[in-house]
Amino acid sequence: MWSWTCVVILCAVAASEAARDEWWQVQIAQGPVRGQRDSSGYFHSFYNIPYATGPTNRDKFKPPLPPPTWTEPYDAIDKGIICPQFDLRPLMPDNLKTQQDCLVVNVHVPDTQVKNLPVFVYVHGGGFQLGYGEWLKSKNLLKDRDIVVVTFNYRLGIRGFLCLGTEDAPGNAGMKDQVALLRWVQQNIAAFGGNPNDVTIIGSSAGSASVDLLMLSKSAKGLFHKVVPESGASIAAFAVLSDPLQKAKEHAKKLNFTNVEDVYALEEFYKTLSDDLLTADSFMDIADSSSVFVPCVERDTEGEEFLTEPPINILKRGDYEKVPLLYGFANMEGLLRLNFFETWKVRFNEKFSDFIPGDLYFETEDEKEKVAKQVKEFYFGDKPVDSDSILRYVDFFSDVIIRYPMMRAAKLHLKAGHDQVYLYEYSFVDDDTPVIPHTENLRGADHCAQTLAVFDGKNLTVVSEDDISKEYKVMKKTIREMWRNFVKTGKPVPEGSSLPVWPAVGADMSPHMSLGQKVELRGVLLEERTRFWDNIYQQYYREPIPPPTPPPRRTEL
Repeated sequence: MWSWTCVVILCAVAASEAARDEWWQVQIAQGPVRGQRDSSGYFHSFYNIPYATGPTNRDKFKPPLPPPTWTEPYDAIDKGIICPQFDLRPLMPDNLKTQQDCLVVNVHVPDTQVKNLPVFVYVHGGGFQLGYGEWLKSKNLLKDRDIVVVTFNYRLGIRGFLCLGTEDAPGNAGMKDQVALLRWVQQNIAAFGGNPNDVTIIGSSAGSASVDLLMLSKSAKGLFHKVVPESGASIAAFAVLSDPLQKAKEHAKKLNFTNVEDVYALEEFYKTLSDDLLTADSFMDIADSSSVFVPCVERDTEGEEFLTEPPINILKRGDYEKVPLLYGFANMEGLLRLNFFETWKVRFNEKFSDFIPGDLYFETEDEKEKVAKQVKEFYFGDKPVDSDSILRYVDFFSDVIIRYPMMRAAKLHLKAGHDQVYLYEYSFVDDDTPVIPHTENLRGADHCAQTLAVFDGKNLTVVSEDDISKEYKVMKKTIREMWRNFVKTGKPVPEGSSLPVWPAVGADMSPHMSLGQKVELRGVLLEERTRFWDNIYQQYYREPIPPPTPPPRRTEL
């Protein structure tokens, strides 16, 4: 017969085991860290672990510093930490906490005894101006308990990408944060059951351009083993600044600073700029599809540079590690410019040359106008741009911002001998997809729609999948299986899979996988448009330049 003593002991043991199930402690290089079991019950989450120390105040444009250490267990709970950025509250929860030292990582670990799991590192998008690691949720990716998911913050906007070529503002702070994160993963992910020798970096939009750039950066070599850029290329006009010092001068003038020719005065201006002014502009409405504060080609000072030559030159030489590459975009990426249509259609008719991509250079204004006329006729014929032209407007921006740069990069990969490039176009829509204005009943897959299919929910603000259509659930299941296959094997459809066969793209730029209402292998993707833009870029492309070597400071004379 059981005694009360036995009952008490058993209850105590059960309570202890329940507590251990709720919290899981691991030892990383910085010290012990504790994560909590997710409410779903099949994984633990470790939130907001500092992976580096973000320089602050007058040092805020410098590379990241080593992370803090501790001896007592660090409770890795979600504090909602994000980096300073343009305020876009409709797309973000209210419980977020902005702070300068914002370099934190989140690790989601499935509840399994299996070790050496493949690691999925996600780089968030947001035009290099906004966003944070947990912007998208990944519970459904973790259900099969076979991968570890890592998300993180990196510095944004002016803080992340002021590029003056000086010691205190060398450029690419945000990209150096990303490299620091990957080094942290290499050092610590085994403690969470992940395999540091099986890391896949995945990014969307600016995150896509980021992982595409990481593949070309010598500073990141060996820190990952597969790459998935979703809707954004390293050679896109928005991805690397053509002339970073000039952009910094122009923005300072808009803020009423006039002494822009003195680079140290310019540096001091940005160092002392208020937080409100540092994040006042989203830089998302630039007509020529470029930006102001994004990655740059740095001066080569044999220091901690991220990128010291134009990405296109690295691609042409093939001077990078050719890891498996899952590469593609949505069919109507240009819908990200839909909000500007009513005002920009007027400008299209008045001066279309304002919208020619910012990475093209022309000797004269007449030459630019001639090319602009050629481009406008290709997309709009001889008719004015009006409400009837909205699909051609979407096509134009789809091509110049996302699709052509990715197709151009894919061709360069193939010419460099890369034989593990898997190309796709995502075009799935359902009745919940918004109808495009000024059309009968047409829908298209918006910018990074494939990313939303991989992660949880409908969109950035609705993470539940209770009310999505049956068709979308099927697509989500399919694309998640393909992406997880790639993370685990380097192939989206490995041998023995029930999915349609998906070989790597060949020298003739085929095949590609069409991810639409029907998932099927097709031939060459966007052949005519790629050829059209190839002819223009071969003549007028301007390679990005680094900031010039600054003069000695007066104290150095």
